[in-house]
Amino acid sequence: MTPRKFLFTSALALSCAGMAQGETFRLGTNGDLYGLDPHSMTDSFTVSFLNHVYEALVRYDADLKIEPALATSWEQIDETTVRYKLREGIKFHDGQDFSAEDVVASVKRAAHEDSPIRGNIAGLVDAKMVDEMTVDLLLDGPNPLLNNFLTNVLIFDSGWLEEHDALDPIDAQKGEEGYTTSNANGTGPFHFESRTPDAQTVLTVNEDWWDEPQHNLTRIELNPINSDATRVAAMLSGELDMIVPSPLQDAKRIEATEGMHVLEAPGLRAIMMGINMSDTSNNPNQDDNPLQKVEVRQALVHAISYDLLRDKIMRGKSRNLGGLLAPQVPGFDEGVDEIPAYDPEKAKQMLADAGYPEGFSLNMNCPNDRYVNDAAICQALAAMFARVGVKADLTAETKAIHFERARANETDMFMLGWATLPMLDGFSVLSAMLHTPEGQMGTWNPGGYSNPEVDRLTKAVATELDAEKRMEMMVEAFRIADQEVAWLPLHAQPLSWAARDAVKIPQTADDKPRLWLARIE
Repeated sequence: MTPRKFLFTSALALSCAGMAQGETFRLGTNGDLYGLDPHSMTDSFTVSFLNHVYEALVRYDADLKIEPALATSWEQIDETTVRYKLREGIKFHDGQDFSAEDVVASVKRAAHEDSPIRGNIAGLVDAKMVDEMTVDLLLDGPNPLLNNFLTNVLIFDSGWLEEHDALDPIDAQKGEEGYTTSNANGTGPFHFESRTPDAQTVLTVNEDWWDEPQHNLTRIELNPINSDATRVAAMLSGELDMIVPSPLQDAKRIEATEGMHVLEAPGLRAIMMGINMSDTSNNPNQDDNPLQKVEVRQALVHAISYDLLRDKIMRGKSRNLGGLLAPQVPGFDEGVDEIPAYDPEKAKQMLADAGYPEGFSLNMNCPNDRYVNDAAICQALAAMFARVGVKADLTAETKAIHFERARANETDMFMLGWATLPMLDGFSVLSAMLHTPEGQMGTWNPGGYSNPEVDRLTKAVATELDAEKRMEMMVEAFRIADQEVAWLPLHAQPLSWAARDAVKIPQTADDKPRLWLARIE
């Protein structure tokens, strides 16, 4: 038995012995948190879990509609100013009062030029305290998605940040750490109690939470278990209350187990491959970078059997995507989403016409603990590319290493899943992944894709309040990016959770377990 397994089993045994079973929620996941600082990464799983500790001015409810949280109301003062009235009587977990000063410090920290989440608050010019319970956010123009952005800007205690020299942000995905990496102090429904990286993170209920609890939990235990087989076995043996994700291949076995059920639904997350478009390849066997040529990228599209990936790797549960958005996301268009024909002979001819009749080599990196069947998808892609003469040297690794390499553009092709969170809008992809890297734009465009017209349309979408015009511009930008194969879309990932029958929890399309809405009965 490995030390990690021993720690996991021991922790579960202790929790079962010391806590009431119905009030301790034991969650098993396929990867761990990046840390405890919600401003330090764009990983939606980490941020979603930290929503149990920290809160934002506004939040999504179980129907993914915006509702008040730390702010009770908001008002558009003028075209570039939005005023937020704050909820009174709230305290941080260390007992300090919540006020406008905390909001100002947190918003500025999130928008800092070194913040990895600065793209989540694009257009912010300044945040100013009007009085102790009122804040003005000053923008560079109209922003139709401001509240959508703010759902992901969680609020810190400014005094706590200052005390621990943490007013400036850190970037966890670059390996940076600080006091906020391993300590937490929010206003949310649960306190942070303890954390052993890659083993367990424990939260305990905040009895003084301002909201009326719908849950009946006193304790949450997050248990990262990389192996699908081990995670399912822990679920079936009763060591866990819920697992996220639940492997698609095990759905029938779980459903057939007394007292267990699978929760499945269409998801928002688009799975795609990022592409290195710099002057040089990252593969030592390749002098130039063929992926710079749009004809080469288009050839690779025809080398992919989308139906095979869906039917064999994803067990028929995913939805093939020709574009970068799931159908539920504003900006989706059926024309852009047209699935390219699988035609390896055409792919070979296109490669020959582009100057690569014998193919070429590239590096492909994929996570093995982040998305549903992520490593298996990449193995299948590598085999498909090999059929047209493209040798993909595949490395499958833990998500922390994978995304660090991807953001540093140290690989020629990498996997990314994007659920357009927190915006739930196509502008998320336009601003972060398709705009030329520049300030708060292009924060997830390590491959270097750049098109002036896409940049122009993205900037226009950011401030357009007319919904119809805004949609037209988004679709046009996505059409250009699709024609140029800015990214290589694969499919919309299905939601797949499994839980004991005693667990009652809403499953939302953003794939975020909101345990403050969960009950164990």
